[in-house]
Amino acid sequence: MFMSIRSHMLLATGAVAAMLAFAPAHAQETVKIGLILPMTGGQASTGKQIDNAVKLYMQQNGDTVAGKKIEVILKDDAAVPDNTKRLAQELIVNDKVSFIAGFGVTPAALAAAPLATQAKVPEIVMAAGTSIITERSPYIVRTSFTLAQSSTIIGDWAAKNGIKKVATLTSDYAPGNDALNFFKQNFTAGGGEIVEEVKVPLQNPDFAPFLQRMKDSKPDAVFVFVPAGQGGNFMKQYAERGLDKSGIKVIGPGDVMDDDLLNGMGDAALGTVTAHLYSAAHPSAANKEFVAAYKKAFGSRPGFMAVGGYDGIRLIYEALKKTGGKTDGDALIAAMKGMKWESPRGPISIDPETRDIVQNIYIRKVEKVDGELYNVEFATFEAVKDSGKTKK
Repeated sequence: MFMSIRSHMLLATGAVAAMLAFAPAHAQETVKIGLILPMTGGQASTGKQIDNAVKLYMQQNGDTVAGKKIEVILKDDAAVPDNTKRLAQELIVNDKVSFIAGFGVTPAALAAAPLATQAKVPEIVMAAGTSIITERSPYIVRTSFTLAQSSTIIGDWAAKNGIKKVATLTSDYAPGNDALNFFKQNFTAGGGEIVEEVKVPLQNPDFAPFLQRMKDSKPDAVFVFVPAGQGGNFMKQYAERGLDKSGIKVIGPGDVMDDDLLNGMGDAALGTVTAHLYSAAHPSAANKEFVAAYKKAFGSRPGFMAVGGYDGIRLIYEALKKTGGKTDGDALIAAMKGMKWESPRGPISIDPETRDIVQNIYIRKVEKVDGELYNVEFATFEAVKDSGKTKK
C-alpha cells in the first residue's frame, strides 16, 4: 500500500515537473494580446470597428510573427473604467498577455495605465483621444489621435473662413474638455467669439434641450464634439430642431461625422465641415484597398476607429518583428518609438519622445458621392503632432 501511494506521488510529481518544464516552451510559442473594447453600451460601434479591423489585418497578414503564434483575447468592458481595470488585471495575471490594447474611451485607457507600468506590458491605445494618456505610463503607445490635433486646426479654419460667432456643445468628460479648450484657444486667437457653451452628459445624452439654447444664441456655427457612435443621434435632433434650416453650420473634430454612421444622418449632414485624421473617401490606393476589404468582410464602411485598430495591430506585429518575437516590454516599446508607415489614413509615425501618433489632419466637407454621404477632404495639414502634450 505504502509503495503504491509513494509510486503514485512520484508519478504525480513527475507529471507536474513535466508540465512546468513544458509550460515556458508553450508560452514562448504564443504571444497573447488582450483586446479590451466596449462591445456593448453606448460606445459599442467603436468596439465593433476596432475588433473588425484587428480581424481583417490578421486575415491579411496571418497569425504568426517572428515564429510566434498570435492569439487575441477579446474582452468587453462596456466603456466602464472599473471593468477595464479588472479585465486588464485578469489578462495580465491569468492569461499572461504580452500586450493590452483597445481602450474605447479615455477613462478606460487611464484605468489600465498603472497596471501596464507595474507589469511592464505595452498598452496600445487604439481609440481614446485625450492628450494626457501617454503621459500616464511609459508603456503606453497610441495609434488613434488626440483631440488637440483636430480641434486646433478646425479652430484656425473657422476663424479664417467667415465664422465669427460659435456656440459649443461638447461631451462632459476629458476628451470633450480637450476638444473645447483647443478649439476655443485657436478660434478666439483668430478673432472669433464663443456665444454659448454647453456640456452634455457622456452617457445617453438627450441633445434636444441643449440644441434649443444653441439656436437661441444665433451663432454662425455650432462646434460639436461627441464620441464616435453618438453623431447620428446628434444630427437627428439637430434636424428635428430645425437648426439645419436656420443656416447654423456644424463644425468640429471629425468624431461627430463618423464614417460608419454618416449615411444614416441624411441630408441634414450635408455641408458639415470637420477636421479629422481619416475619411473613407481618402483618395490613396492604400485606403481604397482597405475600404474594399473591410466592406467585403463586414458589409459596412470603416471609420476612424477601424483605422486606429488596424494600425494598432500592425504596430504590434512590426514591434515583434524588430525584437525577433521577444516580448520584453522595454524592448517592445523601444522598437515602437519612431516607427513610421503608410496607413489607410496617410503617412503616420510614432513620436519617439511622447509615444503619441503623428499624422495628417484633413479638413473635410460632407458631400454626396454616387448617392452616398462622404467626408470629402479639401485641405491637408501634414505631420501634425499633439499640441496638447506637455514636454516633461
